Amino acid sequence: MTDDLWTELEQHQPSSLTDLFASDKDRVGRLTLEQSGLRFDLSKTHLDDEVIGLFTNLADHMNLEGATAALFAGAVVNVTEDRAAEHPAERGNGDVSAVANARALQDRMRGLVEAIDAGAMGDIQHILHIGIGGSALGPKLLVDALGRDGARYDVKVVSNIDGAALTEAVKHMDPHKTIVAIASKTFTTTETLLNATSAMEWMRDGGVDDPYAQLIALTAYPEKALEWGIDQSRILPFNEAVGGRYSLWCSIGFPVALGLGWSVYQELLEGAAAMDRHFRNTPALQNAPTMAAFADLYYAQTKGCQTRAVFAYDERLRLLPDYLQQLEMESNGKSVTANGTPLGRKSAPVTWGGVGTDAQHAVFQLLHQGTHLIPVEFVASKTPGHDFDTAHHETLLVNCFAQGAALMAGLKSDNLARNYFGDRPSTTILMDDVTPSTLGALIAFYEHRTFVNAVLLGINPFDQFGVELGKQIAKRISDNGPSGFDPSTSALIEAALGDI
Repeated sequence: MTDDLWTELEQHQPSSLTDLFASDKDRVGRLTLEQSGLRFDLSKTHLDDEVIGLFTNLADHMNLEGATAALFAGAVVNVTEDRAAEHPAERGNGDVSAVANARALQDRMRGLVEAIDAGAMGDIQHILHIGIGGSALGPKLLVDALGRDGARYDVKVVSNIDGAALTEAVKHMDPHKTIVAIASKTFTTTETLLNATSAMEWMRDGGVDDPYAQLIALTAYPEKALEWGIDQSRILPFNEAVGGRYSLWCSIGFPVALGLGWSVYQELLEGAAAMDRHFRNTPALQNAPTMAAFADLYYAQTKGCQTRAVFAYDERLRLLPDYLQQLEMESNGKSVTANGTPLGRKSAPVTWGGVGTDAQHAVFQLLHQGTHLIPVEFVASKTPGHDFDTAHHETLLVNCFAQGAALMAGLKSDNLARNYFGDRPSTTILMDDVTPSTLGALIAFYEHRTFVNAVLLGINPFDQFGVELGKQIAKRISDNGPSGFDPSTSALIEAALGDI
């Protein structure tokens, strides 16, 4: 039956976007959803009643309701690793024992935040957060988006193993007044621990007698942090069933809780919790993550769209496309189903994007007149993040809305160089403001949207074995040098590294 539903979707020929609007005067109202200070406008997609009906049938066939219940019940949904995915429990929505454990660990983190604020670790002015992947992308997004006006400490996030990144981060830091937070789920991550070791060398070179006294560990394996030399009182554990790209809600969010304040962290969790409840309790046609996933799958699966573009028309959200790249591509960039059989169809598209209005003068040429059909998502805020002339924000939003209108309407011309195809889809997410609550809700929306995409494709979105192969080969190079590789790789190793 699954193949039959996909076949029907692939054979469906929708009307043009302009015709869909012309034939349905209430299209905007029916395909605009509001939740948690967010307005989701899906009306400029090709979702029509037939497509929505087919996806609803597919969701029923793939038991989306049951999969959602299992996620929130703390059941084993990460089948390849035989564990739950308990990030919703960090927001208070999940298995009772997991929620209680999350709250206990959050209380532990709050206690450390309050102790640092009270001077328990001396005169602290800087936080150097070291992680990689989800252990860095989430905190970096949140600090950049929410910490521009009210940061209580100077926070820098380092992930790249390139020492230039660490050099830049510590350039204006006083090592005597710096806390180093080491974020690693397993506390064995090569890049993170090497950066942490170098940060300690920087502290020693700066005259700090005992760098260990200024280290904090954020990990699901506290015994590993203890072995590394970090005092137990400064280890903030989290649940192993919280995946890296979902970990900003647990102790990986420490730089937010300390750097921006506990109230900011709490509002972030509450915003995400509200989106959890919306996703869990709202029927499909009024459910923002579910409907957005329907549009994602329609373009990726039936129209062969290999990419999806996200443009943040707000400087505070400039890191959102980077964050979504990992969330969507690491979760659903799979070629097998959850039961281990070949997927047999396309999986996640490539997520990419940028910031408006910069991107308009860089990549929008291809979006309007290129040969690729690329669904576009605009994310904007009704409220500006600055006190300059309101013309700045008005011009920003005018450009955002104009791009969506232009992609849909196009412009016909006998001069082919000036012909705009039109009928190109977009969605718009309009935030009331970029606050901890709305940003928490937005990120949770994307998490659940990714989950729905996975369930309807039969994918397990909670493992990421594909990231391991490159790590294994890197270790082989470090251990064995250039021997045993293809001629190109061996030559590159010899040219750059010699006989390592």
